[in-house]
Amino acid sequence: MSKDKYRILLAEDDTNLGDVLKDYLEMEGFEVNLCRDGEESIQVFKTYSFDICLLDVMMPKKDGFTLAKEIRQQNTDIPIIFLTAKSMKEDKIAGFRLGGDDYITKPFDEEELVYRIHAVLKRTPEHQDKYNKNIFKIGAYNFDYSKQILELDGENRRLTGREADILRLLCLQENQILKREDALKSIWGENDYFHGRSFDVFITKLRKYLKDD
Repeated sequence: MSKDKYRILLAEDDTNLGDVLKDYLEMEGFEVNLCRDGEESIQVFKTYSFDICLLDVMMPKKDGFTLAKEIRQQNTDIPIIFLTAKSMKEDKIAGFRLGGDDYITKPFDEEELVYRIHAVLKRTPEHQDKYNKNIFKIGAYNFDYSKQILELDGENRRLTGREADILRLLCLQENQILKREDALKSIWGENDYFHGRSFDVFITKLRKYLKDD
């Protein structure tokens, strides 16, 4: 597994949905192990290391709640998100009582799921350093996001808020593809033509700032 990627255990017995989610999550930069039932899932969980589990509640051989209980016996800290067609309050409460970190009801938007995954991972102590990181080394440059300063050989350049946001986003995606639409949604909250033009201007400026290395 790449040290820069999060690994997901996806337990989903719906063949079509499972395949769609696996493909989508992999396009978003995750590594995914897809299992079709609870028994296969627990065996895979015991075999490999994961950062988060996505568990369908209604599965053959072993349901998601039982699977979550067994996972918790193996690892008390790993985040768990339940995927289910059930929207009953009792089912949600049962999931949280078993140590679930979130609960998303089918049908759901894949993009929403990705944001929920990141929100849960941000609250996990072992992953907070990556999400909260503010100091970056970029070649010969030092970038302090919190102070919005780009430093080279003792010379400091103060960045604008937007410039700093974009550069930090690129740093957090080091050695990975950052999709343009994802960058726009992350920085501006939406992907439209005018924000796209602004994004192009900021990228041009950042390239000039970094040209001395």
